[in-house]
Amino acid sequence: MHRARKRFGQNFLQDNGIIYAIVALINPAADTHIIEIGPGLGALTRPLLANLEHLDLLEIDRDLVAYWQQQNLQGLNVIEGDALQFDFSEWAKQRASHQGQCKVVGNLPYNISSPLLFHLVSAARQIDEQVFMLQAEVVERMVAPAGSSDFSRLSVMLQARYHMEQVLEVPPEAFEPQPKVNSAVVRMIPRADFDLSAQEWSALETIVASAFAQRRKMLRTNLQTYANFLSLSEEELKSRAQDITVDRYISWAKLLANASSA
Repeated sequence: MHRARKRFGQNFLQDNGIIYAIVALINPAADTHIIEIGPGLGALTRPLLANLEHLDLLEIDRDLVAYWQQQNLQGLNVIEGDALQFDFSEWAKQRASHQGQCKVVGNLPYNISSPLLFHLVSAARQIDEQVFMLQAEVVERMVAPAGSSDFSRLSVMLQARYHMEQVLEVPPEAFEPQPKVNSAVVRMIPRADFDLSAQEWSALETIVASAFAQRRKMLRTNLQTYANFLSLSEEELKSRAQDITVDRYISWAKLLANASSA
């Protein structure tokens, strides 16, 4: 039996009620193209495969790669690799040459969740939906509205690119071994109205990082380098990063990108 490895952040889901609730959320049709990140011992894998013609697994643990290859399940494709390095955009392009939606799902390791979410943004044009289980605290930050104490750099950058919804809470006892934190499931659907160029997205990263660099300080201080380009009102200058809406950050990014290219 495979033992969970701390260095890969492995906690294996074993609560059948929650497993089938997540599968129902993913709603796999026979022609859906799904890649599961970190399948573990197959809590989601087997019920997903029962509804699919084809399922891709992405796994970094060589023992688990060998385990899944030995299962010899029809329609299952095992990819050994690091999700942080994997080209999800290329995967989706290859799969999208056939009918059906492209979805990325998984119980994400807590130790790489934020970097992986940012890595996946680059593939958002090709992906129809993402359904992930994450540390509840991370999901709360992902979906937090402007003005709340959980609203952060992660909130702005992900909400600029996706519609997101926390859809399920998962207690520690649903896993083996039990993590010390609560988990939650989030659904992420790329925004159809997203229109930022690569330069504007880079400007958004710059502004948001600067705005949240010192959370307790006013934007008068945090964004003083860009004040001339952004047309901040007196009220905005007195505000803190968490008080500014995602749409306002996007408008600032467009102004900064335009000024940079002028």
